[in-house]
Amino acid sequence: VNRGVAVLTVFAFSSENWNRPPEEVSGLMELLAIALALEVPKLRKSGVRMHFVGDRKQLSGKVQAGLAQAELDTAANNGLILNVCFNYGGRWDVAQAAQKLVTNGQAITELSLDRAMALAHVPDPDLLIRTGGEKRLSNFLLWQAAYSELYFSEKLWPDFDAAELDCAIDFFNGRERR
Repeated sequence: VNRGVAVLTVFAFSSENWNRPPEEVSGLMELLAIALALEVPKLRKSGVRMHFVGDRKQLSGKVQAGLAQAELDTAANNGLILNVCFNYGGRWDVAQAAQKLVTNGQAITELSLDRAMALAHVPDPDLLIRTGGEKRLSNFLLWQAAYSELYFSEKLWPDFDAAELDCAIDFFNGRERR
């Protein structure tokens, strides 16, 4: 918010994460519950509006309820939009958008597909930041990142701090956008 960012989209849990050991998946679900309890009240007070993006059908009723409650608790806010991609994959997003159009009897065009995507409520990202030294998108925002600037950081996510964010923003500001 202090840097003029209006929309932030984070990849919290990939649809591929279900392939991890069950105890790790369980730990991630517990971490989500803790994060919701601790962070949502702060986000609500800060004017942040939360959206959870991803396939909720595979999630437990308790997790689904927690996500829905966080969205409800922040629905009236009009500050930063925080999209949390949870049980999300870019391929899933394209497939669900196409299925939605087919179900509604609509033609599949670039425009109709774009409007049916899970993140249709926000503009495509100008900057996509990948942490941990990886140089791939890992099934994240495949459609939306088509014209994004890509910034690759060697820092792991827990170590990605304000200084590294400033480096990413400086990188973006130095790009010639056409």
